[in-house]
Amino acid sequence: MSFHEPVLLKECIEGLKIKQDGVYVDLTYGGGGHTKVILEKIGKGRVFSFDVDADAKHNADQLKNPSFTFIQANFRYAQKYLRFYKVQQINGIMADLGVSSYQIDTPEKGFSSRYDAPLDMRMDPEIEITAAQVLNQFDEKELHKIFGMYGEVRNAKTLARDVVAYRAKGQITTTSEFIGFLNKYARKGRESKYYAQVFQALRIVVNDELGALEDMLKMSVNILRPGGRLAIISYHSLEDRMVKKFMNTGKKSGLLEKDIYGNIQRPFDPVNRKPLTPSSQEVSQNKRARSAKLRIAQRN
Repeated sequence: MSFHEPVLLKECIEGLKIKQDGVYVDLTYGGGGHTKVILEKIGKGRVFSFDVDADAKHNADQLKNPSFTFIQANFRYAQKYLRFYKVQQINGIMADLGVSSYQIDTPEKGFSSRYDAPLDMRMDPEIEITAAQVLNQFDEKELHKIFGMYGEVRNAKTLARDVVAYRAKGQITTTSEFIGFLNKYARKGRESKYYAQVFQALRIVVNDELGALEDMLKMSVNILRPGGRLAIISYHSLEDRMVKKFMNTGKKSGLLEKDIYGNIQRPFDPVNRKPLTPSSQEVSQNKRARSAKLRIAQRN
C-alpha cells in the first residue's frame, strides 16, 4: 500500500511546536507519515490518529507504540472519541486534507479518471450515496450547484443540463463512460484538469468534505487548550478559503464576533498570514504536493 509521502512534513511539525508531554491529534492518518514524526518528538505525551479508510487502519496496526491510539472514524467526530478516552483538551491538531495516492491509485475506489471503475468515490464504505447515484438521481439544479460550487467548472450549467438529458437514455455507472461523456465539454489540451474538477466536485459532495471540515474547525475551538496549535494542509481553494476565514475570525463566514462590550471574540491567532507552500524540490519529488497550502493558528 503506497499512501502519499507526507506533504510539508518539516513545516507542519515545526508549526505544531510539539511539547514532550503534550497530547496531539492527527486527523488524517493515511500512511502515518506525520503521526510517526510526532511520536518521535513526544516523551510522556500521547498521539491519537483518525482515518475512515480500512487500509489506513491496516497501516496503523503495524505501528506498535504505547503512546499511540488509532481510531477508525471520520475526523468530524474526533471530540466524541477523545472524550471516550477521557481526553478533554489537547496541545495540537493537524490535518492533511488531500486524498491519498493510495486512494487515487486504487481503481475500484473510483476517484481517478485514469482507470475504468465503478463511479463510487466513497472514502468510507459506510456512506450511503455513491458518485453514480449523485449523477443519476440529483436534479439539474442540484448538479449545477455541485459542478459550479465544488468543482468551479466553467460550463457547470450546460454540463448539468446535458447530464440529465444523457441519463434519460441509461444510467452513468463507470468512470470510463463518464469520461467519454465529459470529453466534448473539456477544452483541448486541458482535458485532465477539467476531469479533475468534475471528479473533485462529485467526491466533495459524496463525502460531505466541506461539512466535515466545518465540524472539525468548530471542534478545534473546544478541544485545543490555550497556546495549542492547529495546522491544516489543504489542496483546493474551497478548503483553503474556509480554513483561512476560520483561523482569522473563528467563523466560516469570516465575520468577526463581538461581545456586548464591543470586544472582538477571536479564538485563534494565525501564525502565518500567508500559507506555507512546498519547495520546488518537494514538488519535483512529489507532484501531488504542488497545490498544497499549510495554515497554522494558535488558540487564544
